[in-house]
Amino acid sequence: MKHVYFWIATFLGIGKIPFAPGTWASLAAVPLFYPLVDYPLIHAATLVVVYFLGVYTTGRYAQSIGETDPPSAVMDEVLGMGMAMLAIPRQWHFVVMAIILFRLFDIWKPYPIRRLEKLPWGWGIMTDDLVAGLYALAWVHIGRFLVGLINS
Repeated sequence: MKHVYFWIATFLGIGKIPFAPGTWASLAAVPLFYPLVDYPLIHAATLVVVYFLGVYTTGRYAQSIGETDPPSAVMDEVLGMGMAMLAIPRQWHFVVMAIILFRLFDIWKPYPIRRLEKLPWGWGIMTDDLVAGLYALAWVHIGRFLVGLINS
């Protein structure tokens, strides 16, 4: 029987999908965080819980399979996507922006994201995606501002 940390780290097994598990996990996170966009404090508290739960479970999972950052550990994508959606407007185009930008920053890993993934154990697995989500969030809000300028 697999341990609970396997199911959490792989986000109920989504991480075991053979093609683009991080993208699938990011998409699966959207319906979880979308109801929270109007409640930023609850959303932020949820992100804190996901972060620390993810650090522990992804660290244990990676250790159990002998890898440092296994692609099947996708709880970090759930966290990053949740961060990218923090307090965004409840409109589909902002959600799409969050998805695209988060995946872009998660794959590209601009400074300091690549450095952060080198942190030990689950800290590196989770923290680099947290920052990728922050980058995406910043650009979604910049896009929101620009759309507001165009529409005014």
